Amino acid sequence: MAKATVDADNCVGCGACESTCAVSAISLEDGKAVVDQEACVECGACVSACPVSAISL
Repeated sequence: MAKATVDADNCVGCGACESTCAVSAISLEDGKAVVDQEACVECGACVSACPVSAISL
């Protein structure tokens, strides 16, 4: 699998991914989700949590 990536154009900054991430690899910066690639464990929880499908693995 690959690390999670965020499509900033689609991200609405709701924070669902941030609160779902078990390893705290996602934060909101300037109203958009940002993934810490070093911390991401490729679990996919954020992909399922995103209501606008802005995150992919």
